[in-house]
Amino acid sequence: MSATANKVDFRRLELRDLTAIETIERASYSTPWSRSMFAGELAKPSSISLGAFEPDSRELLGFLIISRYVDAWHVMNLAVAPEHRRKRIATSLLERLFELTAGEGRRGYTLEVRISNDVAIRLYEQAGFKARGIRRGYYTDNREDALIMWRDPEPHRA
Repeated sequence: MSATANKVDFRRLELRDLTAIETIERASYSTPWSRSMFAGELAKPSSISLGAFEPDSRELLGFLIISRYVDAWHVMNLAVAPEHRRKRIATSLLERLFELTAGEGRRGYTLEVRISNDVAIRLYEQAGFKARGIRRGYYTDNREDALIMWRDPEPHRA
């Protein structure tokens, strides 16, 4: 069964998900996070670690990790398993995150993305992020610059 955005279950990630998280991370990034980095984020009270799961098999399809710093949310990591990309899973994770955090970030949301990652930049632009600057030499593997993007806060819904 092919997962699509309307057939995805969301829940907070737990330590039992670490192996699946690592598999997706290694398939997605040239300099993947370590298991201990993920465990630290899952345990941090100021972070939200959200997984998208296939409802029938409970397979982890993708994840998003965001941390709150003072009055802004910082997107730390977002990845989707290669075989499940282009099915709106990353978009759905961001939308779910915005629902969960509406009214909680006076300055909104921020992230860094490789300037060469056109696919991710388009995803973030479609989610309402706008380029606001460059971090020179941000990535340690090849000293690539990062595009700094911001999204205005979600209005609080009563």
